[in-house]
Amino acid sequence: MIKNTIKFGTDGWRGIIADDFTFHNVCICAQGVAEYLQQSGLVQRGLVIGYDTRFASKDFAVAAAEVIAGNNIKVYLCPTATPTPVISYGVLAKQAGGAIIITASHNPAKWNGFKYKSADGASAPTEVVSRLEENIADIAETGKISRLPLTEAVNRGLVEYTDLFPFYRKQIEKFVDFKDFKNKNLKIVVDSMFGAGIGYFKELLKDTNFEIIEINDQCNPAFPGMKQPEPIAVNLSKLSEIVKKEKADVGLATDGDSDRIGIMDENGNFLTQLQVFALLALYLLEVRSQRGAIVKTITSTSMLQKLGDIYNVPVFETKVGFKYVAPVMIEHDALIGGEESGGYGLRGHVPERDALLAGLCFLDFMIKTGKKPSELLGDLYNKVGKHYYDRLDIEFPVLQREIITNRVKESFPETLDNVKVIKKDSLDGFRFTLADGTWLLIRFSGTEPLLRIYTESNNLERVKRMLELGKKLTGV
Repeated sequence: MIKNTIKFGTDGWRGIIADDFTFHNVCICAQGVAEYLQQSGLVQRGLVIGYDTRFASKDFAVAAAEVIAGNNIKVYLCPTATPTPVISYGVLAKQAGGAIIITASHNPAKWNGFKYKSADGASAPTEVVSRLEENIADIAETGKISRLPLTEAVNRGLVEYTDLFPFYRKQIEKFVDFKDFKNKNLKIVVDSMFGAGIGYFKELLKDTNFEIIEINDQCNPAFPGMKQPEPIAVNLSKLSEIVKKEKADVGLATDGDSDRIGIMDENGNFLTQLQVFALLALYLLEVRSQRGAIVKTITSTSMLQKLGDIYNVPVFETKVGFKYVAPVMIEHDALIGGEESGGYGLRGHVPERDALLAGLCFLDFMIKTGKKPSELLGDLYNKVGKHYYDRLDIEFPVLQREIITNRVKESFPETLDNVKVIKKDSLDGFRFTLADGTWLLIRFSGTEPLLRIYTESNNLERVKRMLELGKKLTGV
């Protein structure tokens, strides 16, 4: 039994494999989902279950499928490791009641996780998460779990192995004109980071003249050569080197479950997640002449507000996590929603992060304009001015969390880096806004035991100083 230790963060529950992330706890979570489907009248629609390339993810997914089937609910089970966005769209394609995804996304190798997607394919909103956690807590107390062995579940038609990629590809063809790609030549280096996105860009672009070089394209749950499968600069030195060596036009990297993307320009320079978000918004607004709201998390770039002013579209801000972004996207029929982590969702698709679609749109941006990534960034800066960003992740003693929180909560410096602080807010963590538009944010991660400090300014050296000032405010 567990004592209500299963808590969903910004995107599902995550734990250390064989410590708290065990088969028993996964089965408790699955039983909680089964009961939620019963409570919500979604049983007849069934459930999609998928998984990534992490250690034992397939086995955990099978255990979850056995529990769902044991509750007499149909399961559409992915036969192989599958990207989260493909699974999310699979919910809509199969008109299912939701999805369970066994993945810890970008976390280090010792972690695994349990994500739940709602009937719209999006990350479960707060009210759904609350119901799931209530169910899970009750089941942890009673120990009542219904489970049907996989072979019997398959024989009875309660588990059906389902390849979701054909459905996903048809959906993507609504956004990207692959025919327009055929007569163009691009050399692309793809870093799949040993994750669920292995081979997907190659398959999606197989009928083009693009030359695609894929690295880290073998399943390896140890994620060798990187701290974790997160597509940020510190983990992408190999991608940068190969882009330069091969004289490639662009580098694309997908995280462990392929819902986050990282992009290298033609010179092997990493485009920050904030730059990519703004570039994708510019692509939709300028190249595709679309209009609609932009939804950003508090950690995302202020360049989006400037684009909103230029193109006369509203910009909405949320807490960190797509479970906050998705409802606002749906409410306002938003053009694009995204977050600092490198996850972006587009209108007309699942209101969820999709690294594959984002990558294809970036390639289309290059093709439509005939420009390289560095040139596109230059065009963006010509419109909104130069913006620089960085993030500092700090491990901290868990028992000091409240102390650190109170220390930052009580601080309100008059200036930071000799610039007046004009505003402090606590939408998600503590954000300090300076008179020149620079901002500094301090918050705890919702998926890892980390303290994160973020900043964006108009000067790269200033960004470094702001991070150090943020660290001093925390006292760690």
